[in-house]
Amino acid sequence: MKEYVIDANGMEEKELNRTIKEQAKFHDKLIIDNPDSKHNICAGLTEDVEIEINGSAGYFVGTMAHGPKIHITGNAGWFAGDNMTEGELVIEGTAGDGAGQGIYGGTVIVKGNVGSRTGEIMKGGTVIIGGNSGFMTGLLMMGGKLIILGDVTEDVGESIMRGTIFVLGNVKSLGKNAVMVETTSEDQNELQEILTEYGFKLDENDYGNFKKIVNMQ
Repeated sequence: MKEYVIDANGMEEKELNRTIKEQAKFHDKLIIDNPDSKHNICAGLTEDVEIEINGSAGYFVGTMAHGPKIHITGNAGWFAGDNMTEGELVIEGTAGDGAGQGIYGGTVIVKGNVGSRTGEIMKGGTVIIGGNSGFMTGLLMMGGKLIILGDVTEDVGESIMRGTIFVLGNVKSLGKNAVMVETTSEDQNELQEILTEYGFKLDENDYGNFKKIVNMQ
């Protein structure tokens, strides 16, 4: 595997992204040191490359990405994985509002807690949150799967049109057009397959305790 290390210390955001795109053409893996919570890291990246970000990223990390596998060892700001079409974004820490906003495909994973409007207007793909999520989780959701292992606050699934929200923890309240239904054995098997693949270890009984939220029609 051909690796390349980028020291982002002192780099402007545009310079960092330009370097990432240039080196992604010639390497299998890029390691970004000292990201210093810069915004827009890997924005618009379309190469099939592994990205290791050693630290925290700012707003819009992985926005409009198509193909890369991005791993962040720290936290991320608002709108992580925004409008991703293909690939993978894994955040070991926490993330701000709008994680997985508008994604068409791929997978966004946040191991810790997130802010509000998680999975807002997502059209496809999968968003997994290992901790808690804030208000209006799944706002205007149009497709895909949103999986929350912790609790969610008010107005879950507000104005949801399509797609499915699964919550293992407590749901404070549902939004307009949202209804809670029983999970099927097919749902439970699929959840187990997805979560096991990404290293989440749940008890066998937990899969039957997920709450399923969909459009009431």
